[in-house]
Amino acid sequence: MTGWIGISIGDVTGVGPEVALKAVAAEAVNDGAKYLFLGDENILARLNEQLSRNLPLEKFSGFGGAGRFLIANSPAKSLPQNLPAGSPLAASAAVESLRDGGERCLRGELDALVTAPVNKEAIIRAGHKFSGQTEFLSELAGVKRTAMMLLGHDDKNRWLRVALATVHISIKSVPEKLTAEKILLAIELAAQACRDLQLSRARIAVAGLNPHAGEGGEFGDEEIKIISPTIAAAIKSGFDVVGPLSGDTVFHHALQGDFDAVVAMYHDQGLAPLKAVAFDTGVNWTLGLPFIRTSPDHGTAYDIAGKGIANPSSMIAAIRLAKQLAKNKR
Repeated sequence: MTGWIGISIGDVTGVGPEVALKAVAAEAVNDGAKYLFLGDENILARLNEQLSRNLPLEKFSGFGGAGRFLIANSPAKSLPQNLPAGSPLAASAAVESLRDGGERCLRGELDALVTAPVNKEAIIRAGHKFSGQTEFLSELAGVKRTAMMLLGHDDKNRWLRVALATVHISIKSVPEKLTAEKILLAIELAAQACRDLQLSRARIAVAGLNPHAGEGGEFGDEEIKIISPTIAAAIKSGFDVVGPLSGDTVFHHALQGDFDAVVAMYHDQGLAPLKAVAFDTGVNWTLGLPFIRTSPDHGTAYDIAGKGIANPSSMIAAIRLAKQLAKNKR
């Protein structure tokens, strides 16, 4: 039994509510999980009808009933229909839903939280201090040792799992922000992720920062001064880790099964190969939180919102991972 999966519906002027409903409708046929949607109930009810998904949605009044598909109306006020893309009202409601889901997880009401896409720029414009859902939930939970892992598989069911040492910062600031502590944390959390997934091993590859991992210091010395000593310390602590390996080959070897996860030094180093092989199945998993949180690996897609054509594959993958982790945890 998986238990309760929370779904924060994200920015309602984007594709979040649509992919959430489509994904739950697709998954509910094959599972016994219960779902609590977090967001505007009127918008969800109308969309449920428009998409002809016919989920038997019920207003949340407690967890004791027989219903499997409940809606907790997170926004303080119902949202107007037909809000423009990036509306401040929609952005603020997305933050409320995210907070509601995180707090319910911390209280033990939900077994996992799956978060639909939000728009960072719209949230900031609406007056919120916000650097991302990962950072928001980490602060809400009062933890600092977290990391992003992106994972997905290709059409041959070969997996890439990528943990990031640094996340949403500029390329020019990566060398100064990259520390031994961040790299070691990514290694530790990647190894724990392999155990949480109940893999048979946790063999971690660490990518270099510079081309060809610096060529022995010929161009860049971060591998010599920071990355290699950190890997040596991790090995001494008992981790099965190798590197630094050249960023242009390490992901190929990981896809072949040589490694169970890769630690990338910066955002696009890890996400570009992941999305190349698993664009529709990629999932964002926040490592280090005291609860399970996954999300689809795409944005609000304002350009196709409201057209009923959004692909729910990544959201389905995020829900499946959340259920798998919750089951393993139980």
